[in-house]
Amino acid sequence: MPISQTQGSGSLATVIDEHLRWLTQWHRAAFFGADAGLSGPDAVPMPQAFIHWMRQAKAQALALQPAVERLIALHEQLHRLARLMLIRIHAGEILSLAGYEAVLDRFDEFIQQCRRFERAFSVAGSGIDPLTGLRNRTGMMEELMREASRFRRSGRPFCVALCDLDRFKLVNDTYGHDAGDRVLVAAAASINSGIRDMDEAFRMGGEEILILLKDAGLSEALGVLERLRQDLAALPVQLADGRVLHVTASFGAAEADMGIEPDRLIERADQALYAAKHGGRNRVECWTPPAATVLSA
Repeated sequence: MPISQTQGSGSLATVIDEHLRWLTQWHRAAFFGADAGLSGPDAVPMPQAFIHWMRQAKAQALALQPAVERLIALHEQLHRLARLMLIRIHAGEILSLAGYEAVLDRFDEFIQQCRRFERAFSVAGSGIDPLTGLRNRTGMMEELMREASRFRRSGRPFCVALCDLDRFKLVNDTYGHDAGDRVLVAAAASINSGIRDMDEAFRMGGEEILILLKDAGLSEALGVLERLRQDLAALPVQLADGRVLHVTASFGAAEADMGIEPDRLIERADQALYAAKHGGRNRVECWTPPAATVLSA
């Protein structure tokens, strides 16, 4: 059974409830250990529901996902800091405000991430990407097929564009996956608000977003994409520590022609994106048919 549907000891709702009870006990141990009969570093055992959830995640290879890795790391940090605090108190040290706030900060972040996962699982089957709020691949090809059918009936063209954030791996490597998530969320929101009402944006995966520009020829599509590019370049992305990042994106666009299948149109947009990346990034390129080969007599 998918972990999004698990009940009992392995569900995230149980994880949250168990950790809320754990925090109450940890407070009693930290402030009233001897009186509450909770003295010593092991007076408040680690809750087990998350361990069960993590096993299920690993069984389904979800533990390899960066967001799940982050959740597991937060859980480890929370309980390591909490136990370290009890060790120091048991040794006679005075509870420090910085140490106490570090435990609470990790606890709050862990609970927020668990709730975020809960919301993500609740919409996993709806075709919505839980991180960015954009539609995902579930309905993308259906929408493209629908637009291609409209094109064949009406003769009014449409375009497909691929947007890829420039040097996104460097953001993750330098600032961490939380910063990468913030960049993705901000970029998706900027694109979603910048496209025309009739257009649609889909998260292809990773940092790549597909934009379906309906009832638009290439010149009109390029105008929309150039505006999106400028908006992204000017977008400030605030990190958790207060620092601000600016990122850019490259775009590749292709206009549909009669008889072309959506997957082939995406390939053309990908070729244009490749040209944008290798042309210096932070630019918009369009697919052009290869030059005809002229055979000499």
